[in-house]
Amino acid sequence: MYAAATSSAGHVALPVTFEIVSMVVLTLILIADVLLIFKRPHIPSAKESTAWVVFYALLAIAFGAIIGWLGNGEAASQFYAGWLTEYSLSIDNLFVFVIIMSRFSVPRKYQQEVLMVGVIMALVLRGIFILAGAALIESFSAIFYLFGAFLIYTAYHQAFRSESDDEETESKLIVWLRKRVHVSDNFDGAKVRTVVNGKKVFTPMLVVFAAIAMTDVMFAFDSIPAIFGITTDPFIVFAANVFALMGLRQLYFLLGGLLDKLEYLKYGIAFILGFIGVKLVAHAMHVNELPFINGGKAIEWAPEISTNTSLAVIVSSIAVAAIASAVKIKLSAKSQDK
Repeated sequence: MYAAATSSAGHVALPVTFEIVSMVVLTLILIADVLLIFKRPHIPSAKESTAWVVFYALLAIAFGAIIGWLGNGEAASQFYAGWLTEYSLSIDNLFVFVIIMSRFSVPRKYQQEVLMVGVIMALVLRGIFILAGAALIESFSAIFYLFGAFLIYTAYHQAFRSESDDEETESKLIVWLRKRVHVSDNFDGAKVRTVVNGKKVFTPMLVVFAAIAMTDVMFAFDSIPAIFGITTDPFIVFAANVFALMGLRQLYFLLGGLLDKLEYLKYGIAFILGFIGVKLVAHAMHVNELPFINGGKAIEWAPEISTNTSLAVIVSSIAVAAIASAVKIKLSAKSQDK
């Protein structure tokens, strides 16, 4: 077993070999998933989708156990808390994807390609944001104040966000694109470009991809500060994001029409974001260096919320939101039967 060293940032430094091999293996899994989609486009059955979602969940659990074995229990808890936070945010991301798919009437057979492109774009964007966030934290500890305030604001917006808000934002993008790009009226499979009357034009798939990309950027702004409130280890941050996005495509088809019925999910996510926002502000106070706050000295009474506490709050929030949503669905079904 490798001996785990503790870095100056306070997190456990995992073996570099493990980090490199992990990223290579995860990349190969994603590539295999992409190739499978483009070689055999189809609508996955509930059985197939369930098998893949369970497989990726078990893979994440096993990965966390390996981190605990090579590092320590704290590192494993950080990964699990980060993974669950990012997973819940990814499910919320899926809800917006559903709106986009329905608004543009994307053929169900080709929705897998759209989702996979969305996942890849999300990974790239989050990778960039992770590097930027890590650099900011390293050079400017007061960034935790900004991250915390942003998450508290995001939590409020999440709780009171409506579907019309998402549609209004997308509509502005669509109008802007259509004014500058000639887009055909109909899809041509999963193609972005097609030929109409002898001229090459873009298909509505371009607008769909643009809407997905914009959604990914918005959620990256939310998710990266959220996970940095749990751990500042760039490897754990990125790994948690990768595992949260793996299986998202299958989850989309598994949940199907249930996504828009998970009424209380957004409140559970809002509570998680608000909690992590408060945790970040408390941490910023604890390591305060700003001269106009307490004379540039640490605020000793500021609490430090442990990773295990964060994990418990995250799991409880997701569970309560899911159970409350399920009860609401059941009660609604009963009232309709009467």
